[in-house]
Amino acid sequence: MIVRSVPAMPTRTFRVSKVPEVFVLFWIIKLLTTGEGEAGADFLGTVSIPLAAAIGIGGFLVVLWLQLRADSYHPVRYWLTVLSVALFGTMIADGPHVVLGTPYAVDSGIYLLLLCGLLAWWRRSEGTLSVHSITTARRERFYWGTVLLTFGLGTAVGDATAIEMGLGFAWSIVLFGVLILVPLGLWRAGVDATLTFWAAYVLTRPLGASVADWLGASHRAGGLGWGSGVVTGLGLVLFAAAVTYLARTHRDVHTSASTTSVRSGPATGSSATDSANARGRAVR
Repeated sequence: MIVRSVPAMPTRTFRVSKVPEVFVLFWIIKLLTTGEGEAGADFLGTVSIPLAAAIGIGGFLVVLWLQLRADSYHPVRYWLTVLSVALFGTMIADGPHVVLGTPYAVDSGIYLLLLCGLLAWWRRSEGTLSVHSITTARRERFYWGTVLLTFGLGTAVGDATAIEMGLGFAWSIVLFGVLILVPLGLWRAGVDATLTFWAAYVLTRPLGASVADWLGASHRAGGLGWGSGVVTGLGLVLFAAAVTYLARTHRDVHTSASTTSVRSGPATGSSATDSANARGRAVR
């Protein structure tokens, strides 16, 4: 009997990375989404818990499906996915504490272990964790799974410092505002860019959420008393303006394919002509 090995099916590949270039506006929008996730979840929760769950879960699944089925990067589609992950991530991070009564510190430890496990799996499977190499469907699935866990971890850590440790929202802003400078300094000192990126990505969550809570919480709770509805609306306006700018200027579109090899799949390199035309083709 002759046993023939069946070659593994190649993963779907993309001409250029399906995530944006990382520059200052990337981090500004990321902070806006973290604040929106916190304020939006609080606001929807005051309106209707079932409505909040429907929007959080349903919106997350629909927008993520649209992002994963696309063959190219588009700022509106990408950042709506991040926003939906922020809202959904807030809900899943708060869920165990509200329903089961687990301390936020315990939740933080669980999310940290899950995140480290997923990153190790991603690294072992693909050989890289670089966000510049999201040029296959498999890597993109790893990417969004990691993003979801960073939001869950950041939410739990932020609540642990503000509530369980008693720092309050204002001092939490100071704490995470200082901590987020650490990966920036390490990056400038030559430490691995991928490591410092994901460290900063996690820290933006409690920083943005603390700002949103400080703006929306009552004076008695240590906030400015704007209300979660006002904070949500203001954040959406700023978010829409920033994403519209990117959609018009294409400032965040990769201009060439990643040079990182793709395991179990065809090469993703492109010709000089493809690289020259990538910016115009990537945004559809």
